[in-house]
Amino acid sequence: MRRREFIGLVLWSAATFPQMEARAQQAVTVIGVLGSSTATDYGPMIAAFRKGLSEKGYFEGKNVGFEYAWADDHYDRLPALATKLIERRVSLILAAATPSALAAKSATSTIPIVFAIGGDPVRTGLVTSLNSPGGNVTGAAHINVDTAPKRLELLHELLPNRTSLGLLTNPANPLTASVESGVRAAAEVLGIRLTTFHASTDEEIEATFKSAAGSVAGMVIGTDPLFTSRAMALGAKSLEYKLPAIYQYRDFVAAGGTMSYGGDIKNSYYHAGMYAGRILNGEKPANLAVQLSTRLELLINLKATKALGLEPTPVLVGGADEVIE
Repeated sequence: MRRREFIGLVLWSAATFPQMEARAQQAVTVIGVLGSSTATDYGPMIAAFRKGLSEKGYFEGKNVGFEYAWADDHYDRLPALATKLIERRVSLILAAATPSALAAKSATSTIPIVFAIGGDPVRTGLVTSLNSPGGNVTGAAHINVDTAPKRLELLHELLPNRTSLGLLTNPANPLTASVESGVRAAAEVLGIRLTTFHASTDEEIEATFKSAAGSVAGMVIGTDPLFTSRAMALGAKSLEYKLPAIYQYRDFVAAGGTMSYGGDIKNSYYHAGMYAGRILNGEKPANLAVQLSTRLELLINLKATKALGLEPTPVLVGGADEVIE
């Protein structure tokens, strides 16, 4: 080899190898996170997802990275956010809540999608069946949407002599019609006059509590990412406005809400994380049955009921999984 050619090869190597090394260091799997709410509000859920993911060998900063796309409770932004994740060529999409999952599915039929939701994925069209999802979508569900009628029954049990109760829903959520239909049917059976309130913003939530406090005896809060991200604030408002209410998560009760009844959302994200790891390791979403959580917990805040002048029956208290005294 001539000296000039040798020098040229050395210079090319010196310039190229660092670039190749840098690209190798950057060659990590990227998971896109499509969320209906905000990063802060869903921090605990994403942490549970990472835990499940790590158990399949994927660790953030080591061999996996995240690209986040949060709608900040503006569900109409989700389709565009889903498209941006696809343009970034992410390897997999975590869909946080049903609105996000529907947007992701509409945006791609090739990139694997793993959801963590509170609604029925078959009824909403996300999967063909629980056992055989088909396509590129699977995940974990805790079916809290379908427990809304039961929450009405529990609230009625706490307020047996009250015939006027309320239901709070977010009209922007595609699951709202299903929630309202189920609760309305339960109200008719129980002989309850049901008033439906709608809220899609913090201001509308505040206005709802002010209005409901003077018109209904208690409130069922429907399943929605906006309400989930504000569970503690809703619990505090229930106490502030002296309006007995029931939601689906512990945070609501811990903050002063009367009762909660539902599945464990963090558990769904944990299982979604494990599914994401399995898919990244080569398995197909179509072959992974939806993980359906059937465990439901009833929590009662006796401090709150006492402050509201209520006395739950021994049967209601005895049926609780946890009582806050």
